[in-house]
Amino acid sequence: MRIAVLNKDRCKPEKCSPFGEKPCIKYCPRVRTGDDTIILNPDGKSVEIIESLCTGCGICIKKCPFNAISIVNLPDPLKNQITYRYGPDQFALFRMAIPKKGKVLGLIGQNGIGKSTMLKILSGDIKINFGKFGDNKPQDDEVIDFFKGSELQQYFIDLHKGNLSIIHKPQNITNIPKYVSGKVYDLLQKNDNDNKLDRIIDDLNLNEIIDREIDVLSGGELQRVAIAAAYLKDGDVYLIDEPSSYLDVSERINMAKLIRSLTDNDKTIIVVEHDLAILDYLSDYISLFYGMPGVYGILSHPQGVRVGINIYLNGYIKDENLRFRENPIRFHERPPLNSLFGSGDILFSYDDLELSQGNFHLKVQGSEIHAGEIIGILGPNGIGKTTFINLISKNIEEDEEKELMISMKPQYIKMKEEENVNQIIRKIKSAPHLSESYKKRLINNLNLENIKERFISELSGGELQRVAIANCLLKEADLYLFDEPSAFLDVEMRLQVAQLLRKSIEELKKAAFVVEHDIITQDFIADSILVFKGTPGLNGIAEAPQNLRDGFNSFLKIMGITFRRDSVTKRPRVNKIGSNKDDYQKRINEYYYIPK
Repeated sequence: MRIAVLNKDRCKPEKCSPFGEKPCIKYCPRVRTGDDTIILNPDGKSVEIIESLCTGCGICIKKCPFNAISIVNLPDPLKNQITYRYGPDQFALFRMAIPKKGKVLGLIGQNGIGKSTMLKILSGDIKINFGKFGDNKPQDDEVIDFFKGSELQQYFIDLHKGNLSIIHKPQNITNIPKYVSGKVYDLLQKNDNDNKLDRIIDDLNLNEIIDREIDVLSGGELQRVAIAAAYLKDGDVYLIDEPSSYLDVSERINMAKLIRSLTDNDKTIIVVEHDLAILDYLSDYISLFYGMPGVYGILSHPQGVRVGINIYLNGYIKDENLRFRENPIRFHERPPLNSLFGSGDILFSYDDLELSQGNFHLKVQGSEIHAGEIIGILGPNGIGKTTFINLISKNIEEDEEKELMISMKPQYIKMKEEENVNQIIRKIKSAPHLSESYKKRLINNLNLENIKERFISELSGGELQRVAIANCLLKEADLYLFDEPSAFLDVEMRLQVAQLLRKSIEELKKAAFVVEHDIITQDFIADSILVFKGTPGLNGIAEAPQNLRDGFNSFLKIMGITFRRDSVTKRPRVNKIGSNKDDYQKRINEYYYIPK
């Protein structure tokens, strides 16, 4: 089976050859023999690939100057397993997720590989078409017959008859204020069908924000409100898209417990999540997506949680005899021996910092950061981490004696919407202070070429995050400040970004502060840990940075959470509070790394 996919956002016939034949058409062997394998659409804005005529030679892929064409050969049996296709030469999704009553199904995979499409099918927003269009488009009865004898048959019968109440928690919660206004309490009260509001306010720590307006909430606060609103609604199926973004570790555990409690009422829950520890904690079973982002996605057969996540990290599905990742993702059991904590020349030092804003008071012990060192910042939301980052930036800018340059990637990204990604790429390529290898690493590791024709206003949350990270790293600076760089990124990209930050800071011989809630990502990035403690919204206290072992122990002790290690991949897994492993690790003061 062969699928040909054209990215219409990238296809620019008027730019690739304004006065003659388009390269893809001109050099296609089948076109040259008289077949209309590739034709220009009547509107002249993009080409169209006739899949049935394509030989898969790949010449058009190489000749297209905008990387707009992808042609992939897939196993023939998949031809009868196609679930949905957006158009004749558009993204294709194969197989269906199998939701079950009283269970949490976790979905994991790269961005752009079909997870959101799957949620839209399960919600009824789009209907299964089996890759057929126009008059050949299947009717509801055909879809139901296709799944006859499986668990999906009854699901689609109920969905098509309108017997299912679908509750959807969206991915990008920062858009909520555009559509909803008023106070948090009023919003949640409208959704409270079973008088559960008071309990939810306590479970998600909403007491401090219950009387605030929606449009003044932070990302973490918006996320908790969105989760609360979804939970309070009385539905049959709950579709939860990336619920951990912007939440600290403790809030993530509280969220996972709340979502899991829906299974007590025999609800059907499907969760898309990139934080592996949280996905592991809340799921009953896993389905993983593999394929080529933006081209096709294939859903694996359901797997047990531990086995499913390990398969995803190893990149090999045994029951399908299929490898989709060249190199397995590995974790280290103990802190890396080459940590730069406390070594190297002192690049920047800061005195004790103290700040009061309204009822909030922040106090930070003075310290220093060395060339090539990354200090990871951990702490609950509302404890002063972002305020500290802003203070460091402000102090450097106001102190003329220091003569340090800074570059910052903020938590909430603001860039010129009329700018396109290609302009960022050109800035990277023309930066005189960067080596050629560094420029290539920046462009390739963040996959910027794939979105180079897109405008900032058109980017998804994950794409915008990648561009903002590139924009920060391309600037000549002594100190780089990153606030939540993994938000909206998938597992692969989180680890790529972590490795990119490490290599960049080491090569540039500069330094960085990184605020990050994903423990696993922080472990990959940081040389040392700066822990913030106190009372969120009232006071924040931070002592000097600590080595990784002491830093993680200090932070997780505050959170009351321990991590064990998977015996195969060594990935961190959250222990159930009060379990034997949890009690043992707390007793010996090893909250994250495996005891020797």
